[in-house]
This record gives sequence, structure tokens and C-alpha cells, in this order.
Amino acid sequence: MYMAWKEMKKNKARFLIVGAIVFLISLLTFIVSGLANGLSKDNVSLLKNMPEGTFYLSEESDESYTQSRIREGQLDEVSETFAFSIQMGAVKTASDTQQSVAFLTSSDTSLFPSVNAGEVILDSSLKEEGIAVGDKLSSPQFKGTFEVVDFTDDKRFNHSPVAFINDADFADMFRSEDYQIAYKAGANEEVEGLESFSEEEFLSSLPSYQAEQMTLTMIVWFLVVISGMLFTIFFYMMNVQKIGMYGILKALGIKTSALFRMIWSQMALITVSSLLASGSLSQVFQLIAPEAMPYHIPVGTIVQLSIVFIVVGFLGSTISGFQIRNMEPLKAIQQGDA
Repeated sequence: MYMAWKEMKKNKARFLIVGAIVFLISLLTFIVSGLANGLSKDNVSLLKNMPEGTFYLSEESDESYTQSRIREGQLDEVSETFAFSIQMGAVKTASDTQQSVAFLTSSDTSLFPSVNAGEVILDSSLKEEGIAVGDKLSSPQFKGTFEVVDFTDDKRFNHSPVAFINDADFADMFRSEDYQIAYKAGANEEVEGLESFSEEEFLSSLPSYQAEQMTLTMIVWFLVVISGMLFTIFFYMMNVQKIGMYGILKALGIKTSALFRMIWSQMALITVSSLLASGSLSQVFQLIAPEAMPYHIPVGTIVQLSIVFIVVGFLGSTISGFQIRNMEPLKAIQQGDA
């Protein structure tokens, strides 16, 4: 550790440059991960806020909830189960301002609010658009009007606020009395004619969610790989420049394991300090980010990604140090003096 710190003090500029690069890459990784979490919450908070359970679609739906039809009586023998339907649409205010919403209706359940015919309960994000309790809303798909009777928090689907309506109004709007999705809290239970999905499997079946999360996840891991390559290249170049010094140290009886520990100590000091700075800044960014930006990164996610960065840095610095293991002191000294 002493040798590692002494060398870092001697070559401050080199180590500060690599530390700054690690800081920027890890900060970008944390921000992209925060956007992925935020977009996930903005996309399907309606489903993610439900307790752990099982989703069901009809077998002929080809894993698409829009093509699924739950027939009456299919769920009679399954306990703690309810069904619901979701369709995208829009509502208009008295001033003709149109807002995209996800209309939802369900059978009796404590998870979703109960709504009478002609009424609507909206996600609270629509308060920012000037909509208030008592307002009358129209819809291109509906002949009548909806009266806003209440708001509910954190209920969004497909990046749109959810609008809870009565099943009769839903059937009139979308010409279907069948529900699309069934849900059972707790353990999975096989139902004839229905295909079961865990929450993760059901979310993966949503095209917009899957494409969005796969893209952002790929970017995150690509940045992690870049950081590993950075460590490998940096320490390899450093080792090439220090071949003569390593030869002298080995000739003096310093073990190869001690040289590896020096490289690992330098990697750990650079990585940990950079991660502490970038992790703190990513949390500050969460406080100052615009409300319109769906950004959310829990401390647990930062810790997990930081562990990955440290492991990748360890591997990268170890690979770069393999040239030291088989180094012959005399040849190394001669090569360093050349």
C-alpha cells in the first residue's frame, strides 16, 4: 500500500486523468441507470405498485394483452383473483385541451378504485394540467362526458396517466365486455385456457417497456465494459513504462504477489474515490432534475453498480499485470534501460 501511494503521489497527473475518466464514465452510467428506473416507473407504475402475484392472459393471445379475452366464468374457481382491461385513449377538458390517458376498468378489487357510470378517477399527474375534481371531461371514444370525482397517486401506464372508469362506460367506448388481463395475488395457480406470467415476464411482454429497458440496460453494461478496458489499457501502459523498476524490485526479492497488490491498491483508490464522487453527484442530480424528467436512482442501485465497477476494475488491472508474473529481472532491467 505504501509503494502504491508513493507512486501515485509521484505521478499525480496520470492517476488524476484516469480517475477523472472513471468518474465521468461511472457518473454517466448512474444517470443512464436512473433514467432507466425512472422511465420504468413512468411506464408501468400501475403494475409495479401491485403486490407480488401472477398475471393471466388467454392462451390464444400470443402473449399480447391487447389480444387477450378473459371469458366470463373462467376465474370462478380461483381465489383472490380479479380481471381488468386497459386501452389507450384521450380526454378533453372544457377548454378543448386534450390529454392522452390509459382507460382502465376492473372487476371488484381493493387494488383499484371503484367508479360509477359517468365518473372518472385520474392519476394525480393530471392536476398539473389544470384538471380538478368536479370538471367535466369528454373523449373522442365516448358519446357522453365524465365527471372527475377523485385523483389517485402513481398510477401510470405506457407513459400516460391512468383513467379509472366504469365497466359499462368502457364497454361502450371499446365495444367489448370481456376483460383482457386477470391477476391473482400470491402463489401461481394454473387456470384452464389461461397462460400465467410473473410480473417480470408480463412486463417483458409489453413491447414499449421491453424495447426501452433493453436499450438503456445495454448502454449501462457497455459503459461498464468500457471502464474495464480503460483499466486494462491504463495499467498495461504504466507497466510497460515501469518494466525496469519491476525488474529491480524482483531482483531485490520483492514477490510478484506484492507487485500485484500494489496495482490492486492503486486501482481501488482510483475507483472508490471516483465512485464516491459520481454516486454523490448522481443523488444530487436526482434532487435538481426537472420534474418532467423521469429520473430515479435508489442508493441500492448505486451500490450494486459500484460493486460491478470495482470487480471490472480488479479484472482489468489483473489482466494488465500478467506481464509481471513471468518477467525475468535481468531482462526487465536491460529492457527498461534500453
